[in-house]
Amino acid sequence: MTLILLCLQQTKDLKCAIRLLSEKFEKMSEPKKAIVRELGFGGLMHIPPMNVPHKLLKELANSFKLGKNTLETSYGSFKVKPKTIGAALGLNTSGDLFPNKVSYKNLSEENKLIFRRFQGNTLKKLTDDMMSIGVENEQDRLMFKRIFILYIQMVFLLPSTITKVFSMHIALIFEMEKITEGNWGAHVLNFIIKGITNYRLKKKKSIDECLYALMIIYFYLTKNKDKKGKENPGLPWVRNWNREQLVTRIRVEIDGHMVSKHNTFSNLSVFYLCRYCKLTFLLFQGIDKMAKTKKKLKEMK
Repeated sequence: MTLILLCLQQTKDLKCAIRLLSEKFEKMSEPKKAIVRELGFGGLMHIPPMNVPHKLLKELANSFKLGKNTLETSYGSFKVKPKTIGAALGLNTSGDLFPNKVSYKNLSEENKLIFRRFQGNTLKKLTDDMMSIGVENEQDRLMFKRIFILYIQMVFLLPSTITKVFSMHIALIFEMEKITEGNWGAHVLNFIIKGITNYRLKKKKSIDECLYALMIIYFYLTKNKDKKGKENPGLPWVRNWNREQLVTRIRVEIDGHMVSKHNTFSNLSVFYLCRYCKLTFLLFQGIDKMAKTKKKLKEMK
């Protein structure tokens, strides 16, 4: 039963939907992919479809030193800056910060309609709209851009326990004329800091942040910290990690090489736990049903 409980706990600690992100990019039409690149998010298309053990990502969160914004690891200390986030994910790190919220009463009538159009939308609705909308004319292209900006925040860059669009997400779609010029690296980093602060200091059970970015930063810097110039792989860093490479590195970490002083991986085999938890759960279900059937047969006798 302990194994089942550990498996079921895997889903509540991380809201970053990596597999969904990758699968939707795979199914997206080429014209839409071109718009995504135009918006400055082409680097995210390199993220492979996979599930990352939540325990690994929680260890990274525990290794993040608040105040200094560093990852304290067994390989050394690594500073995490907006430019680091940008290099890892291929995001812009120059320009002004984006607003964190928008005041409905200060919006124009046209923008109030847009606000109401998206307020309270679920991730599923955004995803369906994003995949179904056409981009043949300028009006539809603009609508696709707005939907995508909301989608990418909820599914990956600013994931949280809140499952519907709210003011923080909507604020950015009123900045479409400078959406490619804003400091996405700082925007994501600020959210990471906020998420870790809430998790560590306010004892929040889930972590609202893009922990995948911290994983790529950790993997890249520990592998390439002594390389210089042409020896360094190109940007974005996420492009240099395919699924097989990530799985191999994750296994190394789980087998006893983890980042923080509070390493709990060596005896847990979390990677294999995640891989087989569904099968194990079904096995226990089957055993339970067999026991109930035997009990009924005895009662009939």
